[in-house]
Amino acid sequence: MTVMAERTSQMTVEEFETIASAAPETVTLEFINGRIGVKKVTDGDHNTIVAWLARRCMQSRPDLDLYHGQGLRVEAYRQGRAKPDAVLAPEAHFAGHGEWADPDGALMVVEVTSYDSDTDRRDRHEKPAAYGQSGIPLYLLIDRDACTVTVHSAPDRQVGGYRDIHTAKFGETVFLPDPIGMELDTEILKNYVR
Repeated sequence: MTVMAERTSQMTVEEFETIASAAPETVTLEFINGRIGVKKVTDGDHNTIVAWLARRCMQSRPDLDLYHGQGLRVEAYRQGRAKPDAVLAPEAHFAGHGEWADPDGALMVVEVTSYDSDTDRRDRHEKPAAYGQSGIPLYLLIDRDACTVTVHSAPDRQVGGYRDIHTAKFGETVFLPDPIGMELDTEILKNYVR
C-alpha cells in the first residue's frame, strides 16, 4: 500500500494575499496546492487570443462578460488563489468583488499557455484540478505549445478536475457545452503560435 505524504503549505492564504498585493505589475502571483506560483507576463499573441475569445463570446452570448485578470478563490475550502487569463460570467457578476472573488457564478475559466517551464504543471494539471474542485462548469485551455484547444466539462468537486475532456487541434471547430452553448472556429489560433 502506498502512503501519500500530505503536502504542507508554504504559507497561509493571508500571507500570500499580502505578498501578491505588493508584487510588481511585471508578474502575476497565484497560490495553488499550498505553493506560490509566478505566471509569466503575457505576450502580444497571448493577449490577442484573449481578445479574440472576448469578441466571440460577446457575439454569441452578449449576456455574459469575459473578465481579464479576475482572481478566484479555488481549491478545497478556498485555500488557493488563481488568476485565470479570463473568466466568463454573467454580465456585471464580479462588480463589487475584490481582487479574489468566490468562483460561484463563474461559468468558464480560460488559460492560454505561455512559453515557460511551469506551463505543464500549472495549466494542464494543477489548475484543472482546482477549477473542477471549485465547481466551475467549464475550463478552456488554449495550448499554444501543442496547438490544441481542450474543453474540460462536468467538474468533479470531490476529487477535483473534470470528468469530460475533449481536445481539438487548432483549425477545428470546438463546442463549448452548457452553460455556454456556443461553437468556436479555432482556425485563427494558428496565427498566434511560435
